[in-house]
Amino acid sequence: MKSGKTAMLHRRSFCKALVAAPVALASPMLMRSSFADEASSIVIVSQHGLPYLPLMVMDTLQLVQKHASQLGVTALKPEYKSLGGTQSLIDALLSRQMDFGVTGVPSLATLWDKTAGTANEVRALSAVQSMPFMLVTNKPSIKSIKDFTGADKIAVPAIKVSSQAICLQMAAAKEWGDDQYARLDAYTITRSHPDAAVSIIAKAEIDSHYSVAPYYYYELATSGVHNVLKSYDTLGGPATNGVMLMSNRFREANPKVTQAVYAALSEAHAFINKNAGDAAQIYIKTTNEKRSNQAEMTKFISDPDNIWTTTPQQTMTFAGFMHKVGTMKRLPASWKDLYMPESHDLSGS
Repeated sequence: MKSGKTAMLHRRSFCKALVAAPVALASPMLMRSSFADEASSIVIVSQHGLPYLPLMVMDTLQLVQKHASQLGVTALKPEYKSLGGTQSLIDALLSRQMDFGVTGVPSLATLWDKTAGTANEVRALSAVQSMPFMLVTNKPSIKSIKDFTGADKIAVPAIKVSSQAICLQMAAAKEWGDDQYARLDAYTITRSHPDAAVSIIAKAEIDSHYSVAPYYYYELATSGVHNVLKSYDTLGGPATNGVMLMSNRFREANPKVTQAVYAALSEAHAFINKNAGDAAQIYIKTTNEKRSNQAEMTKFISDPDNIWTTTPQQTMTFAGFMHKVGTMKRLPASWKDLYMPESHDLSGS
């Protein structure tokens, strides 16, 4: 478990990074083409797990290059990188080490809150998918969030700022009242999903994990591990798990590249929805997956809970809660305030 001092330092570091965002985002780093005004290379960052399948499809099928070429950007070189957690991805954006990155709606809301109205405003290009989180545990005595004590450790990708951490706060507010929204924060610990899953299955170090697919499938298939909470229950239905984060400065300087990334993501969704088996093989090859075969991974991808779409869902549920408890100063007028115009014709929320 993180000590109070460590958690406070983590939060202070996060806030200092946000304050520095206008300076960091303004630093020139984009490689420019000699024959066009737009970037000739971009960095796209994801994390671990099935939620990032659309990016794996984009990479494998070279969809960004395809759509960029159709728009006249004929030599665009996208580089796909994977980082271990939410904070690492945010740091990469603020230090201009990435141009696009997939993170949760709470991180988007926090960054937008700090940068809205500036030249360096951060928004999402679109949603990447809607998928649930599952709070799983290997401790028989934990039947609901009321059963957690100081002896427990709940793994999340980043304490206080990740989607899982905010969903846990929302669940606590529903259980004990808005003034108790942070009641479970002291039990959370930062771990990547792969590391947390290993610990849960081995019954070592941590006893609970607010998990994403495919890790919660593996955890729940383990004897002695059970589900405590599903994020869709807390949120009242399906919700966006990841968004494609970017800066408005990049979009204004690179409209064709931005359009190409959006078109590539849309095509990746169409591919996954039509060819789940082929998408499963792409996931297995990209991640060097050893536990699941193609048939099992296809089943995971086709789970009705998993919605492969660019349409945002429940953005305002997250933003409304964060504003209500004071972790977000300004409340967006609608979900569209947090997304680029490319998404505005969608039936989002």
